[in-house]
Amino acid sequence: MADVHSKSQRSYNMSMIKGKNTKPEIIIRKLLHSKGYRFRVHDKKLPGKPDIVLKKYKTVINVHGCFWHGHKGCRYFVIPKTRTKWWIQKITLNKENDKRNKRRLMKLGWLVIDIWECQTKNNMDKVINIITDKLH
Repeated sequence: MADVHSKSQRSYNMSMIKGKNTKPEIIIRKLLHSKGYRFRVHDKKLPGKPDIVLKKYKTVINVHGCFWHGHKGCRYFVIPKTRTKWWIQKITLNKENDKRNKRRLMKLGWLVIDIWECQTKNNMDKVINIITDKLH
């Protein structure tokens, strides 16, 4: 199946996708801040530069994009029909990096909470409860 966009349009679309300060990250950061939590973002000193770092609780929160991190069973994770092999390799590498960074963080004594993009589209009370339950 051919791509519905020209090569230049596809290139432009992909260049507009952010790796930091994504909409799901910002939603969670605003919620945490409104609940009185203070944090740092993308701490370069920690493995994988976690999205949100709550130093006081020795906890990091990774906000994973369902597509980019291969959220199994999620409606937002669909392998593209063009360059399928390349995409599978790319997403597999992302998942391996996630696992490696999580292991390294845990070895350093950090609690790691993973939140998926799709979770931020539904019930945010549930998401904040997942996070705060693990912090206390």
